[in-house]
Amino acid sequence: MTMTTDTELDAQVGEIARRLTDGRRGAVVVGAVRDDACEFAGADPGTVFEIGSVSKTFTALALARLAVRGGVSLDQPLSELLPPGTAVPERGGRRIELGQLACHTSGLPRLPAGMMPRSLIPPPDPYADCTPESLLAGLARTRLRSVPGRRYHYSNLGAGLLGLALARHTGRDYDALIRSEICEPLGLADTRVVLDDDRTERLAQGHSRTGRPRPRWRMGALAGAGGLHSTAPDLLKFALAQLGDAPGSLTQAIALTHETSHRVGHAMAVHPGWIGLRLKARDGGHHVLFHNGGTGGYRSFLAVAPERQAAVVVLSATARSVDRAGLELLVRLIRSAPPDEHTRPVRISG
Repeated sequence: MTMTTDTELDAQVGEIARRLTDGRRGAVVVGAVRDDACEFAGADPGTVFEIGSVSKTFTALALARLAVRGGVSLDQPLSELLPPGTAVPERGGRRIELGQLACHTSGLPRLPAGMMPRSLIPPPDPYADCTPESLLAGLARTRLRSVPGRRYHYSNLGAGLLGLALARHTGRDYDALIRSEICEPLGLADTRVVLDDDRTERLAQGHSRTGRPRPRWRMGALAGAGGLHSTAPDLLKFALAQLGDAPGSLTQAIALTHETSHRVGHAMAVHPGWIGLRLKARDGGHHVLFHNGGTGGYRSFLAVAPERQAAVVVLSATARSVDRAGLELLVRLIRSAPPDEHTRPVRISG
């Protein structure tokens, strides 16, 4: 479908972009889709950002794609995809499964034992030296916080291990895995771990909360937890795939990530790669999927409302949260969407 413009959508996106840009030294790009309209505001939409934990949505979708093809299964033990002899913690007679890593129900802590040094001043590039060997060595010394599959504990370690295990299983590195399984089918030209010269030139300089320049993060073997870079147009294309605009080969995998869930509270559930939230009745009571991300100098937010054919992306090169602004924009789009409208979402060029 041809992209159309929407004056109201343009005003809403522009307002959020101006608010987030005010007082921040780093670049900000806000993008949104509602039905057949798409708008961007802020810096050049082609600006590249570190997207941090939004990478987890890609890692989980890669798992789903492999599962749909029968290469792996969500209930397959992690140990079967790691080098023989790797010590993987267990608890209560239960082994860690791949699907649990994607849903943060493996019982693994946020990071493996001994990875983050105890210091009042965190290192500028804390994961740069994380190799597969050091990651698996730390895993062997790690105790599970709960029985696998029982409780939700957000874990960068779990997502990183999932990316590492899937890459090893397919004989590729994580960057190649994501580009082959997701980016190429969806036409995401700028989503990758390793940047070439052109994308490095378009990478926004990251900043601390107080506006000081911050170095880039290299996630090493934890790339599956937060190592991707991307742009607002790429992430909106990814969001549109969640709304139904995906090639046939991805449709079933996306459905698997949406249908699989572990309830966390009254209005929240965790899905592979996503947090599911039921909005309050005054906001329509609709179900949305979102994930945020943060590295040393960047913040990101991606959310979709499948029932209303709306999506929002916010990328910032300053380490101050953009979550509230991003969710506020999505709620506005939901409230202002025509009732019972089922227009096919726009295709984003570039």
